[in-house]
Amino acid sequence: MATEVDARSSAQQADGTFPRDDQPEEAERPYADDDDELNEVEMNANWTPQEKALHEARLKAKAKRRLRKSSRNSTSDSISESGDTAGVDPNSPKSKVVPSDRKSRTGKGRGLPKKGGAGGKGVWGAAGMVYEDEEPDLQDPNYDESAQGDTVYVKVLPEVDKRDLGKMVNPIVQEYFEHGDTKEVQMLLKELNLGSHKYEFSSVAVSLSLEGKASHRELTSRLLSDLSVKVLSQNDMAKAFDKMLQDLPDLILDTPEAPQMLGQFIARAIADHVLPMSFLDCYKGKVDCDHARVALDRAAVLLSLKSAMVRLDNVWGVGGGLRPVKHLIKEMNLLLKEYLTSGDVLEAERCLRELEVPHFHHELVYEAIVMVLESKGDTASPMIIKLLQSLWKTGHLTVDQMNRGFQRVYDELPEISLDVPHAHTIMETFVDLCYQESVITKQLRDDCPSRGRKRMVSEGDGGKIKN
Repeated sequence: MATEVDARSSAQQADGTFPRDDQPEEAERPYADDDDELNEVEMNANWTPQEKALHEARLKAKAKRRLRKSSRNSTSDSISESGDTAGVDPNSPKSKVVPSDRKSRTGKGRGLPKKGGAGGKGVWGAAGMVYEDEEPDLQDPNYDESAQGDTVYVKVLPEVDKRDLGKMVNPIVQEYFEHGDTKEVQMLLKELNLGSHKYEFSSVAVSLSLEGKASHRELTSRLLSDLSVKVLSQNDMAKAFDKMLQDLPDLILDTPEAPQMLGQFIARAIADHVLPMSFLDCYKGKVDCDHARVALDRAAVLLSLKSAMVRLDNVWGVGGGLRPVKHLIKEMNLLLKEYLTSGDVLEAERCLRELEVPHFHHELVYEAIVMVLESKGDTASPMIIKLLQSLWKTGHLTVDQMNRGFQRVYDELPEISLDVPHAHTIMETFVDLCYQESVITKQLRDDCPSRGRKRMVSEGDGGKIKN
């Protein structure tokens, strides 16, 4: 029987399998006594090589179990000595290890959570931490588009190309010269994305005003003053004027007086705080262009004058309808007197254009007719007719302005007759000549008042005059 058991055990060892009968014994006796070890040593002489290898493997496993057991005991002893878990029943729920517990299980450290509670997934973070609003993630499975509020569409304007800047800015400036509303210009500029080229708007406006009238230059100075804070900074204005100083050789081809005008623009801009006070100091000794030097010298002279900051408000003069009526009447009288002296029709037309009051040209017609009625010679009438005919053909005098001028004289003819007794006769002759030269219409000629002829009655009536 013993031979059968040995044969079966040797066959199992050869196959690599071992009987599990020894494991319960090891579980019941985790630690072998010294007597057992001596008996095992005595039995080594009768073991086969396979049995010896199995025995050595068992001894190594026992040693490992002893080492783990001793380490656990030493850890529990150290904890109990520290007083943290002293007096706690090992079988109580508190002594059991909780899988979700994040404290150190090796007994090292102070038993506090990692990173002060600020680390790990699903934690609130450290005390006093301020969280910022997070943008919703479109890839989040819990993302709800309807919960994000109303969708807002923003219009994005591309930046205006430098080559197309002039085409877009020129109409804005030309319209501004007509209406003079700076707020409308600001609104139009906000609709354009000028980007880094926004300073060129000032240079375009000044260049166009140099080719225009004095009133246009006054409007441009006011526009720059209004845009200096809301749209353009002082650096942008300085950059624009620097560009115009460099472009003076080209500007002088169309406007010979461009250097002097640009100098006046610079002085007015400094007075209006559009340009910094140190703008002129940056160019001292650094200007090679003669035209730029003339412009800077002009600005320096205007700023050096006494009370220049106040006088520069009228550096372009009071233009157009802003002038007082008495001043316009005086200018037109002077214009007519110079014309009667020189006979230069073109010079008279130029002076009339510079006044920039097309709505007040009927005053010129009125003053011209009054001069004819008050003149003592016969030279004033044909010269005035020639001037009115030229102004009519060139379009400086419209039908409405011509009719209003003549009608004013018709209405005041009784008062004029007090100073000029023959005013009615002179007026009839002058109106007939104007109609022959196609200066006035037939209807206007027929509206001319005529003084009725007085006839004497019989001598018995006592010399009374009957109308």
